[in-house]
Amino acid sequence: MHAHVLYFSMSRDTHRKVDHQERFESYVELLTEAAGHADRAAPLRDYCTGLLLPGERKSVEPMAARTAPDRVRKQHQSMHHFVADAPWNDEEMMSTVRGYALPVLQESGDELVWVVDDTGSRKRGKHMVGVARQYCGEIGKQDNCQVAVSLSLANASGSLPIAHRLHLPEKWAEDPERRRKTKVPEHIKFQKKWEISRDQIKAALETGIPRRPVVADAGYGNCVEFRDAVTDTWTCRTS
Repeated sequence: MHAHVLYFSMSRDTHRKVDHQERFESYVELLTEAAGHADRAAPLRDYCTGLLLPGERKSVEPMAARTAPDRVRKQHQSMHHFVADAPWNDEEMMSTVRGYALPVLQESGDELVWVVDDTGSRKRGKHMVGVARQYCGEIGKQDNCQVAVSLSLANASGSLPIAHRLHLPEKWAEDPERRRKTKVPEHIKFQKKWEISRDQIKAALETGIPRRPVVADAGYGNCVEFRDAVTDTWTCRTS
C-alpha cells in the first residue's frame, strides 16, 4: 500500500488529495537527502508510510505487512536493514525536519515555548537497548521500559521535536558486552535525564533556534541542578 492511498482516504476534495500526496513526496525527498544515500529512499519512504498508516503496532514487521502485503518478507528485510543497520546521522535528520516544519509553526503567530519531557515505553528483553526497570510515564509506575528524553518547540498550532535521545541506564552503560552486542556507540555514556536535557538545550541554542521559555514537568522542575543549568545557559546566551 502506498502513501497516496492513505491520503486519498482523508479527503474527497481532489485538489487536497493531490496536495497531500505531493507534500508527502516532497518531505520524504528531503529526508532522503539527509539520510545520505539514494538507495535508502525506498525503505525510508516505506517506513514513513508505515508510521502514517492505521494500526497500533508501529514496529517493522507489521508495517512491512501493511506497506507490501504481497512481499512481506522482502519488505521486512529492507525496512529492518534501514532502521537497524544503515548508517545515517540522526542530528542531520532532525535538523532537516526542523528546517521544514519550524517556519510553519512560526507563521502561525502563536508564542513558542521549549518543552522538556521524557517518554517511557514498556519493553521486554535483556538485549533491547536501554531496557531496564525504571519509571515509565506510559503507565505511571516502575516497569521494564525504554526512556527517551526529548526537547520540542510547541505553541497552540502544534509541536515539533528538535532533539530526541534514548536514556541509557547506568547498568547498561557499564556493561561492555551488552553495549557491544547492541552496537551502542562508545561516546554514549551514562547521564541523568536532566543532564541529557541540558545538553539538548545547549545544542539547540548553538544552532540558532529562537530562545523561548522552557517548560517541564515536576520531574525536571524539582531538580535544582536542571534549573541552574537552564539559567546559566540562558545567561551565557544573552551575555
